[in-house]
Amino acid sequence: MTELGPVAWPPAPIRTQRLLLREPEARDRAAIIELFTSPEVGLYLGGPRPRDEFARTVPETPRRRPGLFVVDLDGAMIGIVTLDRRDAERPGHVRPDAGEAELGYMFLPEAWGCGYAAEACAAALDWFAGVLPAEPVVLCTQTANHRSMRLAAKLGFTEVERFEEYGAEQWFGVWSSGPVGHPVPA
Repeated sequence: MTELGPVAWPPAPIRTQRLLLREPEARDRAAIIELFTSPEVGLYLGGPRPRDEFARTVPETPRRRPGLFVVDLDGAMIGIVTLDRRDAERPGHVRPDAGEAELGYMFLPEAWGCGYAAEACAAALDWFAGVLPAEPVVLCTQTANHRSMRLAAKLGFTEVERFEEYGAEQWFGVWSSGPVGHPVPA
């Protein structure tokens, strides 16, 4: 059992047309530090973490955990995609028992605008639908984050509600691979 339920982890690396989704490796440490301390990346995520403080917390081989994929382009990490269980205490749920799988993603600014996030997230959703068919996946983003809003629509997420959290309006949507859901476009 993992944080994702009865899913064997780690899965085999997932290949897309341009990317590889895989577990973190020691060579990813510098990119992980850059990702979590970047002012641009942190803009809609509560701000960047202080670089020195965060660097002290990242082990030489970054932590591997169920649901975390490193997005690799030509042998270099450009971002991460996560599938985690949404905390029952947070607003926004589509199941009465809460605990839905929640898609998250962060990419280095130099990878923005190239379609990598859509490609990587679509691959992660496709993998998830294969191991947990018909289970919904949720996504939450600030409405002010226009790039993330466009990506949610492109991936086939449907708005469920909006609410205030972290001092900003949040958009909450759901995706399902089931017959009444919204499969990821090919």
